[in-house]
Amino acid sequence: MRHILLSLVSAMFLATSAQAADAPPASANEFNLVIKDHVFTPSELTVPADQKFTLIIENQDKTPEEFESHDFHREKIIPAGKKVKIPAGPLKAGTYSFFGEFNPKTAQGKIIVK
Repeated sequence: MRHILLSLVSAMFLATSAQAADAPPASANEFNLVIKDHVFTPSELTVPADQKFTLIIENQDKTPEEFESHDFHREKIIPAGKKVKIPAGPLKAGTYSFFGEFNPKTAQGKIIVK
């Protein structure tokens, strides 16, 4: 009986964890980016000035990509088929570019800080 109860509790925990991973961002200061076909979507994000925020980047490609921004000093490899969170900010008002290091001609975008 104890094994059955333990199995049920484990299954419930795994189901809850899977739902949390697929859920939309919990905070107004989390912003989603998707990499697909070596392109960032959306290619422009607007974030609030002078506040910390988090980029949640999902790589839907079959190859890794490296998110990079010289403008706000971030770089992170996003493995194929995975999501990563990148903390950033606070940033002053302005426009900050980012790109995919492995596909710089197609994987480009901007963060507009207002």
